[in-house]
Amino acid sequence: MTVLVRDFLPADAEAWVRVRRAALPYLVTTPEQVVFDLASAPPDKHYRLLVAEKDGELIGTAQVGLVYDSPEPGQGFCNTYTHPDRTGLGAGGLLLRTAEEYLAREGATSVYTWVLDTPSNLAFAEKRGYAPSRPAHFLHLDLAGGSLPPRQEPPPGVELRTAADFADDPRPLFEADAETTADEPSDTPIELSDYEDWLNHTWRTPALDHELTSVAVVDGEVAAFSVAETDGRTRYMSGMTGTRRAYRGRGLAKLAKNDSLHRARAAGYTDAYTGNDAENGPMLAVNRWFGYEICATEVRHVRMLG
Repeated sequence: MTVLVRDFLPADAEAWVRVRRAALPYLVTTPEQVVFDLASAPPDKHYRLLVAEKDGELIGTAQVGLVYDSPEPGQGFCNTYTHPDRTGLGAGGLLLRTAEEYLAREGATSVYTWVLDTPSNLAFAEKRGYAPSRPAHFLHLDLAGGSLPPRQEPPPGVELRTAADFADDPRPLFEADAETTADEPSDTPIELSDYEDWLNHTWRTPALDHELTSVAVVDGEVAAFSVAETDGRTRYMSGMTGTRRAYRGRGLAKLAKNDSLHRARAAGYTDAYTGNDAENGPMLAVNRWFGYEICATEVRHVRMLG
């Protein structure tokens, strides 16, 4: 039978995660998160999940939508992944073509995608008209067998808290996230300006672990933070580590991340992952200090539609 592409159904969640973990094991992916992301997506995102199946087996996935929170309109995204044991059957090409047609109908003028830095994946993107842009690294830290820098006492005037301490009013975390996200290197810059949207799609996301997310507070103000995303079992990922502009250069991001990693290890997590833009030298240096090692690289690609 030929490969078929269709829309994702909630019943596909376990199979979706199986494919994504096999193709991209460096991210925290759970069935609950996949279903949540689709169900809670804002209308302006035009978010759609596609699956490719052959003989009833789900072998490929694609996340498709518009970068709705970017100041530049018309930017679409499509990230496709095929199970490594099922490549060469045409699933990736069919998923991508279906996604591009959908994005064009929704008004996208460009499509951005992440491509693993391997000869076969890069050739796949080039063949379909995608041009390489900026690289980014996945990094791994062995929490079970490796060693962490010792916990540090916060300097005078600095207090370490967790995101759970902000449960009654997380707005200070939103403001810190918005400021640091605006400074993050990206081909598709994002502006976080809608607090309710942030609550729905960041604060309430199933992967976010409030108890393991550490926050450095200076004189009562959120200065730096390190977001913890987990699968609830063994995998931990730093969703975002950042420092507000007025507090940079004081080692507060390192302080918060160290605290979060120690909390994660104490909670039984064995593998820590993070991602860095290849040009983000300060965060790469911080992660090397912790003992992270690069385990894979992706390259951002773009194709103009029409």
